[in-house]
Amino acid sequence: MMGWRARIGFLVPPGNPTVEPEMAELAPAGVSVHFTRLSASGPAGTHDGQEERNRAQIASLDEATRLLAMTAPQVIVLAHTATSYTLGREAEADLVRRQETAMGTRFVTAFGSVREALNCLGVRRIAYATPYSADLTERGRAHLALHGFDVVGVARLEGVRNIYEETAARASAVGKQANRPEAEAVFLSGTGMPTLAMLQVLEDGLGKPVVSASSAMMWNALRIAGVSSPRPGYGRLLAGAC
Repeated sequence: MMGWRARIGFLVPPGNPTVEPEMAELAPAGVSVHFTRLSASGPAGTHDGQEERNRAQIASLDEATRLLAMTAPQVIVLAHTATSYTLGREAEADLVRRQETAMGTRFVTAFGSVREALNCLGVRRIAYATPYSADLTERGRAHLALHGFDVVGVARLEGVRNIYEETAARASAVGKQANRPEAEAVFLSGTGMPTLAMLQVLEDGLGKPVVSASSAMMWNALRIAGVSSPRPGYGRLLAGAC
């Protein structure tokens, strides 16, 4: 049987080419990963129009979740960090409650997974790095603050034409830029910017945890599904520190 240990479902923005390969890379033996696309129109991955795409994706979420739930996953993950920044704290919590009630399946967001990961690592002072516009980056910083995190360093990638064309090397560079001596961890926001290839190297270089939205999503989904399977090479979060 496919997914004999667990099945994990991911709701993916329509233009995102990163979530599927990164989640497949992290999935342990016996864990199957399943994907449904959210709906939005217009150019994908650009700063311009991102808020409108976020709203369109939210509007399509009920039907996408219904379809994904047909694979009988133990947990469904909304694989788009910026949705939480668009919704705000209360609306995000309401979305999670509503989806869980409707589907009878655990439902988590990418940001909710990051929050759980940072809490598990016992960190409060974080450096925050994004591929977003200045406005969306600030919304994310405010969202983190509302959840009790002290954002001591912020950096955003410059010269982004399309988030989905970014590289792990650029992700590493903006993580280093955001870092501050007083930061207890570095958080890389965004599921479209590739991060898996650089997490361990950056963490080793900085000497502190480095968590991306992608690493947090899989860690949290496996935790909820009851699968204990450390994945060394992707930072201490997935290596079993939590």
